[in-house]
Amino acid sequence: MMSRVAVAILTVCFLSFAQAADVVIIKFSHVVTPDTPKGLATLKFKELAEKQTNGRVKIEIYPNSQLYKDKEEIEALQLGAVQMLAPSLSKFGPLGTREFEVFDLPYIFPNKTVLYRVMDGEIGKKLFTKLESKGLHGLAYWDNGYKQMHSNKPIRTLADFKGQKLRVQSSKVVEAQMRALGASPQVLAFGEAYIALQTGTVDGGENTLSNIYTQKMHEVQKHITISDHGYLGYGVVVNKKFWEALPAELRTTLEQAMKDATVYERQLAQQENDRALAAIRALNKTEIYVLPEAQRKEWQNAFASVYQKSEDVVGRELIQSVKTIAAEK
Repeated sequence: MMSRVAVAILTVCFLSFAQAADVVIIKFSHVVTPDTPKGLATLKFKELAEKQTNGRVKIEIYPNSQLYKDKEEIEALQLGAVQMLAPSLSKFGPLGTREFEVFDLPYIFPNKTVLYRVMDGEIGKKLFTKLESKGLHGLAYWDNGYKQMHSNKPIRTLADFKGQKLRVQSSKVVEAQMRALGASPQVLAFGEAYIALQTGTVDGGENTLSNIYTQKMHEVQKHITISDHGYLGYGVVVNKKFWEALPAELRTTLEQAMKDATVYERQLAQQENDRALAAIRALNKTEIYVLPEAQRKEWQNAFASVYQKSEDVVGRELIQSVKTIAAEK
């Protein structure tokens, strides 16, 4: 089997040939299905980028972990084997930029207005600059919505978490969140989650409704709790060397295409989560429980220790900055 380094070298050679022919190839890899908010947004970006550059750029989309699993894709981007990704924000933590895990803090974003102020303001910009030294350049923040709990045993009260093995992303904050409730966090790649749920390796997990539905997790889970306890978003990033080697006018055009695709993606995110919920309800095989406000406050209070422990990981000042924005009218 060809090594990743060899693949990267061949890719660079191929790109050099393509650019010499006045066509730039951008391989855009991701781990979800084409009918998710992220999947549909990559297709929109492809459409806009190819049209707005008059064919000078060709975007090749590789969905559903066709090329790389989520544990491998950032390394592939750094090597140049692909040029663009949209990993979940938690994936940047293992690179040494744990500040991105501020997005994983439970109930930190009371609404999307606050969320977008953080993403599109100084906080979001500063976070992206931290990726430059890792060989990545941030282009946009994409939305996937609030996370819900799914499991084979009901998760409603705090006591229901105890002893459950729950699949999580690689995030110190999310792991602390599960431990605070007495659950056992199991770090698994997104593409491995369905099999782990099906075989009982894990009891449940957390995800957005669109991901639960498109990955068919609802088929192997008896319960979903609408808790909106956490957030799942993506950072669209490009290989820094590749990006800087592009002509300035081409970068400007691609940046505009990405802005337009981002507007489209954010509008789509809530629609797709609503559609997924309706589809799961219609199947009538998974019990859906909407967490009442009183229980939601109990969950929030139980997460107080997570914020304290996360100050060393995320940074006290950063957490406070987000809370300040959340408090603004």
